[in-house]
Amino acid sequence: MAFEIPQDLHPDLMPIAWLLGRWEGRGHGDYPTIEKFEFGQQIDFSHNGKPFLHYVSQTYVVGEDGTRERPLAVETGFWRPQPDNKIEVILAHPTGFAEIWYGDIDGAKIELQTDVVARTVTAKEVTAGHRLYGLVNGELLWAYDMAAEGQALQPHLWATLVRS
Repeated sequence: MAFEIPQDLHPDLMPIAWLLGRWEGRGHGDYPTIEKFEFGQQIDFSHNGKPFLHYVSQTYVVGEDGTRERPLAVETGFWRPQPDNKIEVILAHPTGFAEIWYGDIDGAKIELQTDVVARTVTAKEVTAGHRLYGLVNGELLWAYDMAAEGQALQPHLWATLVRS
């Protein structure tokens, strides 16, 4: 699918314009406190003419025939490019925690690390994260390392998505 940069895109978003649109695909999860699993995912990056992208990620259990069976996780937030190829990302999760991420933009690669993780008293203990997003041969590849529930920072989720 051909990608065109919207005419009304804020100029500050040009370094991350490649993220715009809907991405769908499959991923894998693993962590010492859970069993390995596979999931489907839809990520939407949109803009409203201001200098940020709105982000929504939804994951779900996928049946053997590829259909969505039930929802898993959802997160939403804002991606805010900064001068000198820096980026700030603010994410919120309905499970009771929010994160502030800082990172670097290197062409079609974005690497992020948590600065702050805040949580409600009922949320699981997430203490740190590292994310990597990249455009590789037209596909969005991403990986998420997490430190949570007393575990050290380690691989947790990874997926390959295509623009739909």
